[in-house]
Formats: sequence, structure tokens, C-alpha cells
Amino acid sequence: MESPMATLEKSYKLIAPHLDERARRLWCAAQARALGRGGVTSVWEATGVSRPRITRGKSDLDASPFPDGRIRRSGGGRKRVTTNDPALLCDRDALIEPMKRGDPMSGIRWTCKSARKLAKELCAKGHRVGSTTVAGELHLQKYSLQGNQKTKEGSSNHDRNAQFLHIHETATMFQKRGDPVISIDTKKKELIENYKNGGKEWAPQGTPRQVKVHDFIDKKLGKAIPYGVCDIAKNKGFVSVGIDKDTAEFAVATIRRWWNSVGREAYPKSAELYITADGGGSNASRSRLFKLELQKFSDETGLTISVSHYPPGTSKWNKIEHRMFCHITANWRGEPLVSRELIVELISHTTTEKGLTIQAELDTNAYVKGRVVTKQEFATLSLTRQAFHGEWNYTLTPRSRSV
Repeated sequence: MESPMATLEKSYKLIAPHLDERARRLWCAAQARALGRGGVTSVWEATGVSRPRITRGKSDLDASPFPDGRIRRSGGGRKRVTTNDPALLCDRDALIEPMKRGDPMSGIRWTCKSARKLAKELCAKGHRVGSTTVAGELHLQKYSLQGNQKTKEGSSNHDRNAQFLHIHETATMFQKRGDPVISIDTKKKELIENYKNGGKEWAPQGTPRQVKVHDFIDKKLGKAIPYGVCDIAKNKGFVSVGIDKDTAEFAVATIRRWWNSVGREAYPKSAELYITADGGGSNASRSRLFKLELQKFSDETGLTISVSHYPPGTSKWNKIEHRMFCHITANWRGEPLVSRELIVELISHTTTEKGLTIQAELDTNAYVKGRVVTKQEFATLSLTRQAFHGEWNYTLTPRSRSV
């Protein structure tokens, strides 16, 4: 037969996983009381529960039961640090939000970004607190780690929404007539070489692509400048990958390439073209060179070209950004752009479930930066500014051959 001690030990091992703190104490106390003299020592040796805890359990057996759901008497347990140190919260908030509480010129604002640094500064003020307690109190007070959120666009023109409506109505009119509507812009310039490219791609575990540590520009390969044309109605794109400079001449050269290789065939009967573009960059609304080059393109093709620029600070609404460029970025994520040819291939193989296809070409031409268009040259343009924001909306018609 098993000894009483062995039986007690086996019983405790069976029931212990199902007991909370108070129930374990009461069970051990009940066993000790049933054993009589020496029972506390016997239970301690069999279960490992300390003598003071068993003794306290015997007192709990004689007391009134706790309300349902409680394992300690009301007010039991260690007090929160803010109960014993009420000034802690005020000093903490003064460190976090000095513009609202405390000295707005305090240098602490720029160093207390973590719970550990907050705890260090609070200890310097005479509080006894650690980083774990600081983090816990911050969560209890509905604080959390917050990043930046892009929501403020800065100052905007009061006719911003009206310009959006104008672009929408004009584009709809052109599309109903069967004329081309294109969105144009320059994508972010990319370094060419074995440099890290953002994002991840599937590969066997433990085989990350090895790339250069420093992103110093390669003088021989330079940068790739993808300039895009997005045909909104047909959901087709065209990208010219330049290797020199992003100028207005390069922008219009890309539009010319698109028309000669794609647009002319897609719109054989069209005599008009509508272009939507950002207000800055190589296709800026204030760029005389952009208008001059568009005029030359109009003269060559016989197209009447209408242009609308998005108001300042609203480039993200340009359709090419979320209809084409974002998919190119997703397609080459995690892939080092080691050559110009690879960039062209990756862009050309970008597709979406909604049917987007892109044609890409390499443009090896050189473009002069800082080219000035004189008043005399600008005066020769066949340019008509529209009544509504003529600086954003204008039309170029073909000039006679004699010009």
C-alpha cells in the first residue's frame, strides 16, 4: 500500500493544474487540517506549497467565502504605483506633451521617445519606477506607439475641387467621342546596379539576395528615369526609360513615342488628344518648354492637344499613380535593378487582373537641362487658354507649315 504522503503527493499533482491561487491554498489547508498534528509540515513536503501559505489557507477556511469570481479580498494585492505616487502621471505627461504641460522649450521632449528613457527621467525627478511599469501605465491611460499619418496637404487652391470636376467632365467628353485621354508623369528615379530594392520576393529560406551595402551612384550606369503614359480608357500603359535628364523635352518625346507606336493605331480617326498631368516636374503647368514641345508635336501629327494640370499638392490624384506606377513597383519588389534592360523587361511584364498591359522602351537620347524658351518663341505658339484657370487648362492647335 502507498503511504499517506505518497497518496497526498499524487492527489496534488492531479488536481493542481485545475486550481487557482486561492483554491490551491484552501485545498492544502484542508488536507493539513484533516491530517491533524504535523499536517502543515506533511502537506508542505508532499506538495511544495510553503508553510505560510498553508497557514493562511487555514485562516481562509474559517473566514466567510469570497464573492463569486474573486480569489482575493477586496483591496488585496500590490497597489498600483500611481496610488502611492500620485504625482507620477503629471510628471510623465509633462515629459510626453510639453506643449500642453510643462516647459515647451525643454530638451526632454526630444529624448523621451521610449519607456526606458521616460523611466530614467522620472527616476531623476524622484519617482521609483521602471520601464515596464511606465509602459503598462501608458497603455492603461490609452497611450500607444503612433507613427505619422499623411493627411495634411498644406495650403490648397480654393478651386481645387472645381478643377477635379473640370478634368473629369473633359475626360468623359473625350472618351465618349472616342478620342484618347492619357495621364502622364515621371516615376521615381531608380539607381541602376546591384542595390537593395524595397519589398520581398519568394525564395528558399536562408537565401537572401546579396546586394551592395552603400547606394553610391554608379557613374557608368547612372539612374533610370521611367516616364509613363497611361491610356485611361483602354487600361494600357507606355513607359520610356530615360538615362539622361528628366526634362520637358524628354516628357514630350515619350508622348511622341507612345503616339507613334501605340496611340496612332489605337485611335486612327482621332484628331484630338487630352492630357492630364501634375502641376510640377518636367510637365509643369508653368513650363514654357513643355508647351513649346507639345506645340511641335501637335504640328507634326496634326493633333489638337488639350491639357489639364492637377492643382499644386494633389499629384496623388493623378490616375497614372494608382493605375500603373504602383503595379510596376509591386512587380519589381525585392529585385535589384542591375541593368537598364532588366528595368525595361520588368516594366513590360507588369500586368494586373483587370487587364493592364505596359509597353516599355529604352530612351538613350541626351536632353539638355535648363533650356530657356524666349518670349519670341513662346509668342509663336498656337495656344488658347481656357476661361477657367487658363494656367491649368489650355489647348494647342497645329500651326501652319510656314511657321
